[in-house]
Amino acid sequence: MRSLPIFILAISLFISSCGTTSRFGKTDDAPKYQKTGEKIEDGRASWYGPNFDGKLTANGETYDMYELTAAHRTLPFNTVVKVKNLDNGKSVTVRINDRGPYAKNRIIDLSKKAADEIDMLGSGTAPVELILLEGDLKNSRVTNLKVPTYTVQLASFNHEHQAQSHAQKIRGARVEKINMGNKTVYRVYHGVYTDKNNARKKQRQLKRQGFSGYVKQIEN
Repeated sequence: MRSLPIFILAISLFISSCGTTSRFGKTDDAPKYQKTGEKIEDGRASWYGPNFDGKLTANGETYDMYELTAAHRTLPFNTVVKVKNLDNGKSVTVRINDRGPYAKNRIIDLSKKAADEIDMLGSGTAPVELILLEGDLKNSRVTNLKVPTYTVQLASFNHEHQAQSHAQKIRGARVEKINMGNKTVYRVYHGVYTDKNNARKKQRQLKRQGFSGYVKQIEN
């Protein structure tokens, strides 16, 4: 019986060291910020305007620089965040509907109106913090807000059996059910990559094997 505490301790250490996994990696890497009202990120914000006004955003909307929207690398579309300018304390609430920014050391690209609301039109950039107001990061695929993840999409079908049949021809392929409003589709994907170049390399390899596809960012 004297050895029982040691045995229990050993089991506890083993379990805690294992962690848990999901199909996209360790959940230990998942965001710890999961509740609304909490700060999720800080860094520099920029803004984009006339050169993009009227063009399509990453989620298929038409960009309107006079709406309170923003681009973020990884936050799920329609996530709502409060952006606080740390230089002057002013805040604005925006909805994520686009991807970016791609400039180094920027965490969010605001619409012109949003940038104006927090007095950063003139400076172009400002130190900010992002506070989650609406959105579900707990159940999303976000593991690192600063690092997008990519996959190779190989096909899309209206029926699951068609997708499964196609996926069985490609070693390592997977099928995911995608809800698109009133419509459901079944897409065949291959791999998960944090380096877009590696995803492109795999896409070219699959093409040589006779399977056409393209690289896309995994949406959340």
